[in-house]
Amino acid sequence: MLAEWGLGEWVLAAACAFIIGVSKTGIAGLGMLGIVLFANLMPAKLSSGFVLPMLIMGDCVAVAAYRKDAQWAMLLKLFPWTGLGVVCGYFAMGHLTNAQAGAFIGTIILVFIAVHLIRQGTKPRSSGGTRVGGPSALRKATATADQKTHGTGFVATFGIMAGFTTLVANAAGPIMAIYLLAMRLPKLQFMGTAAYFYLLMNCFKVPFMVDLGLINWESAKGNLILAPAVFVGTLIGRVVLQKMKQQLFEMIALVLSVVAGLNLLYRSWAG
Repeated sequence: MLAEWGLGEWVLAAACAFIIGVSKTGIAGLGMLGIVLFANLMPAKLSSGFVLPMLIMGDCVAVAAYRKDAQWAMLLKLFPWTGLGVVCGYFAMGHLTNAQAGAFIGTIILVFIAVHLIRQGTKPRSSGGTRVGGPSALRKATATADQKTHGTGFVATFGIMAGFTTLVANAAGPIMAIYLLAMRLPKLQFMGTAAYFYLLMNCFKVPFMVDLGLINWESAKGNLILAPAVFVGTLIGRVVLQKMKQQLFEMIALVLSVVAGLNLLYRSWAG
């Protein structure tokens, strides 16, 4: 497959790899754009395995950059449900067409966003952006209250869907973005928590992808060629995040999640 690529395909693949890198350290949710573009270069199911090593590389850089900001209490509640979702996705993989998977995941993303907006519309918001030194007292109090009100059912729903969607279509990004936005985490805690979540989850997926034949020697060689683009993207992403205000960060994450959901639905209908 890769032997058939010309210069245009490799340039597009490098741009996608760069976008994935930026998303891991800077702009939450942007990675779905790279994943969608990769799905236009090869069959969607093959692309999910091809992209995975690049995602893991970006995750490693993100963990190194934001390791002190991760909220482990939140992650430990989420991981068992995410593992269950990955297993469900593994067994569903052979029974879902690309169109069915896209329609299902796109609908779930948009429903989650709608519920999130309805819930947040009834709660007070903190004013102003959050600087890299720490969140405001109001934001801390609001975030703590939100995290306490989200019970086991809420965590289980997001965890299972994140695991399922990541195995089927590498589409956990919007699901996790909505989850972390619901927790009202400051941007550094958002990125640090997401970095560890994605790294551990993506590594957990590797044996399943190998067993399904979606990661192989050919895809590994392609990943080695594209690795520098991922790394450069992670460096740019970190600079972008440092300059971005909290409110803008949240708005971009939410908008990109909406775009991802709509894109999945459109592609399922068009296909």
